[in-house]
Amino acid sequence: MSKESYNWKYASVGGSVRVKIESGEDIAHLAELDRKKWTVLSCPTDGLEFNDKTLKLLDSNGDGRILVDEVIAASQWLTDVLRNPDDLLKGESSLPLSAFSDSEAGAKLAKSAKQILSNLGLEKDSISLDDTADNTKIFAGTAFNGDGVITEASAGDDAALAALIKTISEISGGSADRSGVQGVSAEQIEAFYAAAADFVAWKESAGKDAFPFGDDTAAALAAVEAVKAKIADFFMRCKLIGFDADAAGAVDVDVEKIKAASEGDLAGSADLIASYPLSRPNAEGILKLDNSINPAWQGAIATLKTLVLAGKESLTEAEWAEVLAKFGPYCAWLGAKAGAAVEGLGLDAVKAILKEDKKAALLDLVAQDKALEAEALSIEEVDKLLHFYRYFYTFIKNYVVFQDFYEDGTALNSVWQAGRLFIEQRRCDLCVRVADMGKHGDMSSLSGMYIIYCDCLNKPTGKKLSIAAVLTDGDIDGLRPGKNAIFYDRDGLVYDAVVTKIIDNPISIRQAFWAPYRKFGKWIGDKFKKNAAEKDAKGFSDMTAAADNAGKDKDPKAAVSTFDIAKFAGIFAAIGMALGMLGQMLVAIAKGVAAIKFWQLLLIIAGIMLVISGPSMILAWLRLRKRDLGALLNANGWAVNAASYINIKFGATLTSLVKYPLLKAVDPEEARKVRRRKAIWYSILCLVVACGVLFCLNWKHVINIPYLPQQQPKEQVVETAEPAAEPAEAAEAAPAAEAAAPASE
Repeated sequence: MSKESYNWKYASVGGSVRVKIESGEDIAHLAELDRKKWTVLSCPTDGLEFNDKTLKLLDSNGDGRILVDEVIAASQWLTDVLRNPDDLLKGESSLPLSAFSDSEAGAKLAKSAKQILSNLGLEKDSISLDDTADNTKIFAGTAFNGDGVITEASAGDDAALAALIKTISEISGGSADRSGVQGVSAEQIEAFYAAAADFVAWKESAGKDAFPFGDDTAAALAAVEAVKAKIADFFMRCKLIGFDADAAGAVDVDVEKIKAASEGDLAGSADLIASYPLSRPNAEGILKLDNSINPAWQGAIATLKTLVLAGKESLTEAEWAEVLAKFGPYCAWLGAKAGAAVEGLGLDAVKAILKEDKKAALLDLVAQDKALEAEALSIEEVDKLLHFYRYFYTFIKNYVVFQDFYEDGTALNSVWQAGRLFIEQRRCDLCVRVADMGKHGDMSSLSGMYIIYCDCLNKPTGKKLSIAAVLTDGDIDGLRPGKNAIFYDRDGLVYDAVVTKIIDNPISIRQAFWAPYRKFGKWIGDKFKKNAAEKDAKGFSDMTAAADNAGKDKDPKAAVSTFDIAKFAGIFAAIGMALGMLGQMLVAIAKGVAAIKFWQLLLIIAGIMLVISGPSMILAWLRLRKRDLGALLNANGWAVNAASYINIKFGATLTSLVKYPLLKAVDPEEARKVRRRKAIWYSILCLVVACGVLFCLNWKHVINIPYLPQQQPKEQVVETAEPAAEPAEAAEAAPAAEAAAPASE
């Protein structure tokens, strides 16, 4: 692509530099914008919170996607037919007639707009979306509207021609014209006259031998067809008896079946009786046309005798073959039948229509209608223009820049925001529709966002949809699959929502700070539960084992327990030593803490918490800055061309947490208890952390535990003014020191 000549303006939006679309001139030059600078290269027409008709009009090739080329084509057409392209930024539903440009396309649309207002009987200097919303209303009562379909109104004062149009429409099924009235097209007129000519030709092609029974031939054939299969079955049974007389019992009427049927309602067993042979077969192969006929077939045989077998009392197979042969020419003529569509009119009526020959007049009316096709299409173009005039700027703000979303994501102005999800005392404003849950989950995991997938159902209407809601603030303790919530779509329709899947990612720095402690608490809880479960199982096992061993013989010597005083003395000595060490440790820690200043203690506590939570917070900070909206939209079929980050500050606005006013406690005493409990727990936490730090850093020097090896301090010569101890006093002190030494070991 050549170097851009237009002076574009840019802004940082969503962590990326994007071009600004803020004037009609910018829209007019969209074709010059480098494709690499477009935020979106294509988007689907389904699943967007946008005017459906506008999306279909933008999708000029009807492939279900709106490409950059289609957006450029729309922008060029708009800026050509409008006098001032800046009017597109208004997003209004009404267009002044003076707003059309003087270009050829603009003048043509202006003329069509005036024609629409004239057809609607409106006198005003502007046209609106409401005026063009109903094509039927615009073209109502028009004799010609450019769609190639003529109606009875197209015939004017010619009543016969209008009646013919109605007849052709009824026979062919007709076509609805732009006014909504049923009419006929040129193709249907041609087909009607062709069928009429074929029908007359077919009727006149029948010779005298084609009707062996005159006008009753059709009824006679119907009578023959009714019993043809049954008579053939009778003659075959007769042939089997002639082949083997012993077969008579097998091919004759089964008496046992008749006996079984007679036990019930014989009148209700007509179908069963009709399945029996037409008559009792005989070796001679003669069908007697009397009361020996199966009662279920006597009516059909009587009709056959009247129309075909007049005067005959019996029938052989050869005679039956002669009867069937008489219908050969008639059946051949029926097989060549043509023009059946007009048969219902009757031969005389069809001949009369052909004689009048109004085909040319009808086709002339169609030609008059087609001559107005360009004008009619121009009227539809006015509707297209009004849709673009109202919605195009909003669309390109969501397509080229993502401006509506980043200006205020809570306003639900972006075309992909489906509504709001309320869950766990919070409101999620970034919710998108999901068509393919599996594909969406795989793609959206790359977004770095905490995503809640929900299946939603509006019970009154039965409407269902799936959504992906992004959580950007608050805690996640109560969130899990199966959690119930409420979803409101952009139209205010309420859905029962159920969480089906969660993609876990950091939500906020605060949540990341407490994450290590939550994980540690969960680990402790899991360990405790596991240990308790093991002890419970062991206790139950020991109890059952003791019950199983109850009453069994035991070794008397083993049952005698002895009291070992030395053993218990050792145990008590160890306990005493442990308590002594613990006391010394606590005293030493207390002395060490007392030696630390308050601000140093605070620094130590802050340092410990920073060591624990710092890595988690840093990692969360890095990931939160890179939360990408593009990955979420790509999972829905968008081709997002630029990074669209949701940073920490902006992300926090997309999830609204519950806020309660500060209220005075109903029970002051209970409130004081709560405050005391909190103060105690915070004090214990601080003390434990401080003691842990002090012990870890100074465990050799702060705590004077005898059994720990310590470096002896070097002897120092201290000058003192006091006199040295007398030799006698030194001699008395020596045994005391020697006696104290073993005690300390």
